[in-house]
Amino acid sequence: MCGIAGVLESGVTAGQWEEQLRAMNEALVHRGPDDAGILFDADAGAGLAHRRLSVLDLSKLGRQPMVSASGRYRITYNGEIYNFQDLRKTLAAAGHTFRSETDTEVLLAAIEAWGIEAALRECNGMFAFALWDHNERKLHLARDRVGIKPLYYGWQGSTFLFASELKGLRRHPAFRREINRNAVSLLLRHGYIPAPHSIYTNVFKLLPGTILTITPGRPDHALEPKPYWSSQDLVENGQRNPFAGDVAYAADHLEILLKDAVKMRMIADVPLGAFLSGGYDSTTVVALMQAQSDRPVRTYSIGFEDAGFNEAEKAKAVAAHLGTEHTELYIDSGKAAAVIPQLPQMYDEPLGDGSQIPTFLVSQLARQSLTVSLSGDGGDELFAGYHHYKTLFDAQAGAGNNGRLPDWVAAKMRQPFVYWRNPETVVQHARESQTLASETNRWPDLPRLTQQRMYLDFATYLPDDILTKLDRASMAVSLESRVPLLDHRVVEFAWRLPLFFNLGPCGSKLLLRKVLYRYVPPALVDGQKMGFTLPIANWLRGDLRPWAEALINEDRLKREGIFHAAPIRQKWQKYLNEKESWLHNALWAVLMFQSWLENERNL
Repeated sequence: MCGIAGVLESGVTAGQWEEQLRAMNEALVHRGPDDAGILFDADAGAGLAHRRLSVLDLSKLGRQPMVSASGRYRITYNGEIYNFQDLRKTLAAAGHTFRSETDTEVLLAAIEAWGIEAALRECNGMFAFALWDHNERKLHLARDRVGIKPLYYGWQGSTFLFASELKGLRRHPAFRREINRNAVSLLLRHGYIPAPHSIYTNVFKLLPGTILTITPGRPDHALEPKPYWSSQDLVENGQRNPFAGDVAYAADHLEILLKDAVKMRMIADVPLGAFLSGGYDSTTVVALMQAQSDRPVRTYSIGFEDAGFNEAEKAKAVAAHLGTEHTELYIDSGKAAAVIPQLPQMYDEPLGDGSQIPTFLVSQLARQSLTVSLSGDGGDELFAGYHHYKTLFDAQAGAGNNGRLPDWVAAKMRQPFVYWRNPETVVQHARESQTLASETNRWPDLPRLTQQRMYLDFATYLPDDILTKLDRASMAVSLESRVPLLDHRVVEFAWRLPLFFNLGPCGSKLLLRKVLYRYVPPALVDGQKMGFTLPIANWLRGDLRPWAEALINEDRLKREGIFHAAPIRQKWQKYLNEKESWLHNALWAVLMFQSWLENERNL
C-alpha cells in the first residue's frame, strides 16, 4: 500500500515545489517505506507526491507518480486493483502496450481508454488516488466503493491540499490547524467523526464511491463529489431484485464469490498471511485461504490475560484444525498503555474505538514476517452480525400489527455504540453537523428497521470507524491489509438476501456460517463474539486510571475550553462507582480527544 499527497497552488517556484512535496511525502513514509517520488507542473500550479510500499512488480518500473502512455494523465495512487490482469488483457487486445507489471499502469490505460467513471466501475479493488489531467488542467480525486482507503482534502486559502492522512496536509505551510468543534460533537455522539467531516475546519474526507474534480485557482467553487457507485442505490436495487433461491443455493453462491474474492487478494510478490480472531468472519477468510494454498497460511492473533475478553484459545484451535502457521501475542494493560501515546500521531484525529490498540498490536506482530495481511472486516455489516440487529429484529417482530415501537428502538437506530445523547451540552460553542444518521430523508427505502440500521452501519460506521482503524493501525507499521468480504460483488450479493437468511432463532450470520461450517466444525467457532476487543472497562479503573484522571482533570478541562467539565466529571464518577460500567465507551471518546489535543499542541 502507499501514501499519496499533492497541491494545487499558483506562483510556486521549482525549488518550493520540491521542498513542499518532499515534506508532505516524509510525513507519510510509514505508508510507503520502499520508494518515493514527486512530480509537478509549475506553470499549471499542480504537484503530486507518492510514497511506495512495493507489493506488485517490485522494480523501479512501478515508481509513482506515473504518467500515462499518451502523456495526458499523471497519477499518484494508493491501492490494489485485484482484477488488473483481466483488465490488462482487455486493454492489450485493444492495442495498449505496457512497460510494467503494475496495476497502476493498467488503471491509467483504462482511464485513457474508457474515461475515469467507466474505468472505476470495471475495477475490483481498494484505492484512493489523485489524477492530474494535463490537457484540461483539472485534478480528479477518487475513492473506492466502500471506503477502504482514505483521502483528505480541502482549500486552505487559495491553496488546495490533499493527502492519505492529515499529517501530510499539516506539513504544507498553507495548512491552518483550526479545530472543528462541530466535529468534536460528532465524535462524542458516534465515537468517530463521520465523513465528509474531519477534526479540522475546511478539511474533508472524500466520501466512498465518489470522484471530486477541482480546478486550480477556484476556491470559490463548491466542492461536490460525484458518485460513480451509490450504496443507497445498491441496497434499494437489492430489495427490488431479491435473490431467487433457497438458503442452500444461496450458500453455494456465496462460497463461490468468497473463494474468488479471497483468491484475488492472495496475489502478491511479498509474504502474505491473515489476522485470525477465531470469530466467524476472520475464520471464514482464513479457511478459504488455506483451501486455496499449497502451504500453511501464516495467521496472527492477540490474546488477553483477562479471560472474559480472550479469544486467543479459540483462534489457536481454529488454526490447528486448518493447519495454519499460527503466531499469538498476549497483552495486558501495560502493553496497551505503551501504545496509547502513539495513537494521536497514528490516527491524526481522535477515534473512540478502543480496539484500535489490539488492531495495531496484531498488525505489528504480523509485520515481523509479512507485508500483506487479509482481514475479516465487513462481515458484521453485511451478514447482520452485531447484537443490535437481533434486538431490532426481535423488537419489530414483537410490535404486532400496529407496528408501534418503543422510543428506545428509534434511539438504537441512530447511536448503538456511544451514549452521549446531547453532545452539544458537552462541547463548548459547537453545533452538531448533519450526517447520514440524522438526515432520515437520505435513508434508502427498506422494509425493516434492522435493514435500515445495517445500511447506516455499512455507509458510516464501517468506513469511518472500522476501516479507518484498520488502515491506520496496519499502515503505521507498513502492513497492507486486504478485506475480501468487502469485494463489491460480495457486497452486492449480500444486499439481495432476505433478512431471515442472516437472522433467525438460531442467531445471526446464518448464511455465512453455513459456508464456514463446510470447513470448520461449529463447536470450534460458535459462542460469544469478541474479536480484537479490549477490556478497557476494567483497565480504566486499574492501571490506566492515572492517565485518564490527568486528561480529564477539572481544572485542565476548564483551561482548555473545549469541553464543559461538569458532565464529563459526573460521568467519570458514575463510572468509577461501578454503577454504570458501560460508560467507558463514552469516556473513551473524550479521552481520545484529550490525548489528541495534547499531541496537537505539542506539534
